[in-house]
Amino acid sequence: MAAFSSNEWRAICDKFTNSQHLTEVESRNDPENDPFRSKYKARELLGEIYCSLKGFEAGEGDEDRGRDSGDQRPTEQLVDGQRVDVFTRGFSGDSPAGLRAARLGAVEYYLGVNHVDTEELSAGQEHMMNCVKLLERCRVSSENVSLFIHVRNQLGILWAGRDETETAQGFLETAESLYQRYMKEDGSPPTDMTEYFTTEENLLTHQERTKRFELAYTHTMYYLAQVYKNLGQTEHAATYCHCTLQRQLQLNQFSPMEWALNAATLSQYYITKGRYMEGRHCLSAATVISGLAGEVPSEAAAQESETESERREQLRQKQAEIARCWIKYCLNLLQDAKKQLEDNIGELDTDRQEEMKRARRRDEEEEEKGRKSTLLFGSEDTFDSITSVEEKVNCLFPLDFTEARAVFLVGQNYVTQAKEYFQMDGYVTDHIEILQDHSALFRALAFFEEDLERRCKMHKRRVDMLEPICSDLNSQYYLMIRRQLMFELAETYNEMMDLKLTLANRQADTQSLDNHTIKKFNHLCSASVKYFQMFLDSLRSPEGKFPEHLEEEVLRPALVARFRVARLHSRLISSSPSAQLENLSKSLEDYKYVVEYCEAHPEAAAAVETELELSKEMVDLLPLKINRLKARQAAHN
Repeated sequence: MAAFSSNEWRAICDKFTNSQHLTEVESRNDPENDPFRSKYKARELLGEIYCSLKGFEAGEGDEDRGRDSGDQRPTEQLVDGQRVDVFTRGFSGDSPAGLRAARLGAVEYYLGVNHVDTEELSAGQEHMMNCVKLLERCRVSSENVSLFIHVRNQLGILWAGRDETETAQGFLETAESLYQRYMKEDGSPPTDMTEYFTTEENLLTHQERTKRFELAYTHTMYYLAQVYKNLGQTEHAATYCHCTLQRQLQLNQFSPMEWALNAATLSQYYITKGRYMEGRHCLSAATVISGLAGEVPSEAAAQESETESERREQLRQKQAEIARCWIKYCLNLLQDAKKQLEDNIGELDTDRQEEMKRARRRDEEEEEKGRKSTLLFGSEDTFDSITSVEEKVNCLFPLDFTEARAVFLVGQNYVTQAKEYFQMDGYVTDHIEILQDHSALFRALAFFEEDLERRCKMHKRRVDMLEPICSDLNSQYYLMIRRQLMFELAETYNEMMDLKLTLANRQADTQSLDNHTIKKFNHLCSASVKYFQMFLDSLRSPEGKFPEHLEEEVLRPALVARFRVARLHSRLISSSPSAQLENLSKSLEDYKYVVEYCEAHPEAAAAVETELELSKEMVDLLPLKINRLKARQAAHN
């Protein structure tokens, strides 16, 4: 700085370097009883630098206007808005006045960050707004654009932390516009803020300047992703999150496991939108990038330190979480394919299947176009590895059993991986959720299986994995999970019963079913009743009383359970008229419950429209059937 002697200027630069070192390095070792000691020392040095700069400018008279800041809430328009065009108005960035404003602004910026770090948010905001006001006198140029963007990033974070999301959005969108216009109109590697207080021999290379500037914009994208998410603009948020992840890879500025987990989380958004190509790409990238964190160290490592032990545990957990995201990918792909292919009674619509197969070639061409328009992750080092992972599982809907089984096997492989970490001992809820997903994978695959015997065996696998857990769980601590398992087991036995009856009917009519088939059918029917009844009993009070009013979260399941139990009682096969009468009477009782509950609580009818309509029909029909059976029994006697 020309007006200072070289020694004076070097002393200012040394103070700045020391303040940075105190902030970024020394502060990590501050004692718990004085956690901001180094930050306060850094603040003193920044204050001295500010005084030196202001002392030099005192004679110029106009600079103090930059420090007039009230506590008003800031509102900013986009750079391209009507209020001001900061690219054409004000001091030139490389003029003496422009450089003075930028240097003072930078000190205000660092003081602002310092105060925010020490939890003095209002003071931090004031310093940062001082920086904004100083910069308002300058045109945006390579000398100051980095500071323009950094200060708005920090103000965006500060206001987002106060839940003032729209104010944060204004600052961050301004930063985004500044970057985009600068890159369009200039694009040269801009001065980094640290260079305002650096001697000539220590200036950064163009490459390092570019990297730091691009990283600042990556932070803008990252914070905007959070803002859009909080505003409920999920598609916008996903786009910005995707761009952030890509930029982090390009700049090689990321923690492998954190990056991988963020990519895996983003995949879940794409999956819920049916965008399986993007979902698969995110998960494949997550798998490859997580590998950069290194192998999970062995537990048997000699004299493993506590830090290494924690790192091993974190790596295992995050890899298991990525595996769980893969499970959801496979499960949702199978379930969405099923929705596309099923008819109105839940069976495979072969005409629709053929139609979708004919459209497959077109879909594959669209996929290729889609890949070209999608922002792909990876560098030269990782791109091939990501593609290799992608090729192991399809992103188009499976249309037959062979294709569905390929997706199922990938999902099942990740189930095994996830269960290795999320074991029953220590992770009860997670372990059971993984088992439920495994069960759901079998259920989705069973839809594609044409052989009813094999389909039945798949449902049996579901029973075998869920039944032991359901009986072992403590209902006091895991009531909600037990209810889910009871209901799923009841429905699974119900599906198996329907399959067995369909198989038997293909071979003979129900009048001539052999004893073995009848026994098997009744066993499945009774097992389904048992679990539905267990579910209903779990709703009772400690005194054993069934609730008069069903809470919203259990309303539909409870009424459906009563409806299913009614149906199951009427389907039990018995040669004894008295047993038949008993079963039909139980059936009528449950159908009546559904009808009477909906009459007493009219708002409940919307939750069970189909079941209510059928229940009303059965309440009319069953008494006639019971009376006929009674008359026949009396005639025999």
